[in-house]
Amino acid sequence: MSKMKQPLYIFTELGERLATFGEDAASRAVIERAETENGWFTEADMRYAVRAICEDMLCREKLEPWLSSYGLPEAAPAEPKHVAIIMAGNIPLVGFFDLLCVVASGNNALVKVSGKDRILMEYIVDLLRDIEPEIPIVEFADQMVDAVIATGSDNANRYFRSRFANIPSLLRGNRHSVAVLTGGESPEQMELLSEDIYRYSGLGCRNVSLIFAPEGLEIRLAKREVCPKYENNLRQTRALLEMGGVPYAQSGCSLLVEGEAFSAQLSRINVVRYDSLAQVEAWLLSHEEELQCVVSDAIEHSRRVDFGSAQRPALTDYPDQRDVMRFLLDLE
Repeated sequence: MSKMKQPLYIFTELGERLATFGEDAASRAVIERAETENGWFTEADMRYAVRAICEDMLCREKLEPWLSSYGLPEAAPAEPKHVAIIMAGNIPLVGFFDLLCVVASGNNALVKVSGKDRILMEYIVDLLRDIEPEIPIVEFADQMVDAVIATGSDNANRYFRSRFANIPSLLRGNRHSVAVLTGGESPEQMELLSEDIYRYSGLGCRNVSLIFAPEGLEIRLAKREVCPKYENNLRQTRALLEMGGVPYAQSGCSLLVEGEAFSAQLSRINVVRYDSLAQVEAWLLSHEEELQCVVSDAIEHSRRVDFGSAQRPALTDYPDQRDVMRFLLDLE
């Protein structure tokens, strides 16, 4: 067997090929097929997801120092591990980073693609195989594995913990993202907050679904173009609130309701009123295991991101703050 190309070459080449995603006939056909299979996936969101991956994960200037920081050997491990990747499909290419990590670490990727994101992920895998025919990516069925990375709901997470109890595992359940406002945000920041809320129709764990705001602050979100499925959810949620006599205010494409719990409806955002930022800090600390991002420029937090950046994770923005690459390298 010939020596496989280095991960830096493979993934920078992938980034170059994806740079024109949506502009050529082949990728436009992929977009059309993905839209047909999953009505939540819009062309704008798919283009955004691919562009974010290219700019934040696949450009040499960011990828090379990240890979170098782990001191990866020139050659793949003598006995690479078989790592199952069970992917979510709530937003486009949500499982890509795990695939990048497994391949870059020199291990074999056994991929279980979500039916909701099958078209896009298979397109990416086909590109990788064209770049490097010997790349170790196969479909995960019921074969034996040495480790697993799995993402899903809390119910799925409990199943994963039972099924993979005897092997190293990195398992992810439900997480949520919040925004902390002070009233001093600029119109531009509020526009960017709408991006953090509505990108991917609010389906991701990095989408803001709970807002902290001072007493008396009127929250003005920018209205965005959303997919028909989101519009249907908005109408249904409004009807349920009105039938239940629950007060709400509409802002942007959201229904704002006072309450501390994370909302179960996409189009509903709960709002927590506070008197001091110390109250917010205490709440965040007590809900640490439920959080993915904290969007704000007024509070310090290990998961704080700038307005408009929630859906642009960098290579070091590990889901649930678990270093995926370190997990894989420690399998040795």
